[in-house]
Amino acid sequence: MPMAAHDIEAAIAGALPGAVVEITDLAGDGDHYAAVVTAPQFAGLSRVAQQRLVYNALGGRMGGALHALKLTTIAC
Repeated sequence: MPMAAHDIEAAIAGALPGAVVEITDLAGDGDHYAAVVTAPQFAGLSRVAQQRLVYNALGGRMGGALHALKLTTIAC
């Protein structure tokens, strides 16, 4: 079952307090999303480490309930 945009946002925001999360459904199918995540936890981390925090927040849903996520991370 595909993941809804609000569920993706809630998972990320719950794991990264203070983050601003913007989700866009790219294909209208509930399966391909873009996310822009701005979070204080990203400060001083490499882009790979920032993205790892987001993927960890999704708890293994990538490749299953969430097929594709174009991810942009921004430190604040």
